[in-house]
Amino acid sequence: MIFPSIDKLLNIVDSKYELVLIAAHRSKEISKTGFLQMPENKYKSKRNIGRALEEVNEQLIDVIKK
Repeated sequence: MIFPSIDKLLNIVDSKYELVLIAAHRSKEISKTGFLQMPENKYKSKRNIGRALEEVNEQLIDVIKK
């Protein structure tokens, strides 16, 4: 089971493709800067891509709907 679930994330983001783009961009940003939007112990995932998805789930990343 992955966390957060894809169903919850698709309520925030319009499509799977957009979700992939947002998560990939944020994951690269975390890798380059090391900046996390939550305390490190609050993340369930150890990998940056999982952490990016958790940030989307917590609505720490603004998703602009067109």
